[in-house]
Amino acid sequence: MHKSGFGTTRLGNIRRLEGLMETVFALCGWASIISVVLITAYIFMAGLPPILKTGISEFILGTQWKPTAEEPKFGIFPMILASFLGMAGAAAIGVPVGLFTAILLALMAPKRLAAFLRGCIELMAGIPSVVYGFFGLTVIVPFIRINLGSPTGTSLLAMIIILSAMILPTIVSLSETALRAVPKEYMEGALALGASRIEAIFKVMIPAAGSGIMASAVLGMGRAVGETMAVIMVCGNIPRIPRSLLDTVSPMTATIAKDMSYAGPFHQAALFGIGAVLFLFIVALNMVLHVVVQRSIEGKRGSP
Repeated sequence: MHKSGFGTTRLGNIRRLEGLMETVFALCGWASIISVVLITAYIFMAGLPPILKTGISEFILGTQWKPTAEEPKFGIFPMILASFLGMAGAAAIGVPVGLFTAILLALMAPKRLAAFLRGCIELMAGIPSVVYGFFGLTVIVPFIRINLGSPTGTSLLAMIIILSAMILPTIVSLSETALRAVPKEYMEGALALGASRIEAIFKVMIPAAGSGIMASAVLGMGRAVGETMAVIMVCGNIPRIPRSLLDTVSPMTATIAKDMSYAGPFHQAALFGIGAVLFLFIVALNMVLHVVVQRSIEGKRGSP
């Protein structure tokens, strides 16, 4: 009887503890959801009035940003274009380099070399943004000015180079995880059928890990779009449509950070409008990622 009572008491305590932990988990989940909703609502409540007053088409497609002029202009198309070009250029460099590095770490390198390289990649992820920006300002910008004929060196090209380095840890880490998640039998089966190691990697392993690799690419592009500190140090901060890689630009994040310190009430609200546009841009990236992953999963389910 004593043992039975002890067991019942212990079982009751475990159930109460499980109920308490479920409540804690639920509260944490709801806190995250409510935080996102409140931040989103605040951004749009602060940013929509100047967008509507200026005109949606004029605000998004306008090419002049002169918030302190006698007749203020609030056109952010050059900033949107700079953010898009910076993201695309960083992805064009960072995604292939990151993918090939992940292939080396997951499938080709000896364990000791892979562990050393993995540690270096993780160290890159821990470097603050301002350090990347300072490196770009003291090394990349002078190199571009001296060797490529840019008047100042601060340019779209410098921004792309810095962003491509900053997104590497995300792409390498997630791509390596996706490649390691593919069953080894895929690789062994391809080799047994006569494929070379490179053929097995590019025709079997990469397609099998395609959803994870795509997720890493989109998350890396999201990091590139949202980066501020490093970008503001190397881009030049002049909001105009670039005609070459050597032109100075001012992406959306850099303009928000640069103007916020001296902005008046309407100017500040317009900066929140830029933030709302940037928010929608990142949401669109996440939606693209979701669609790509779902199609990849459905394709795998439908394949023999």
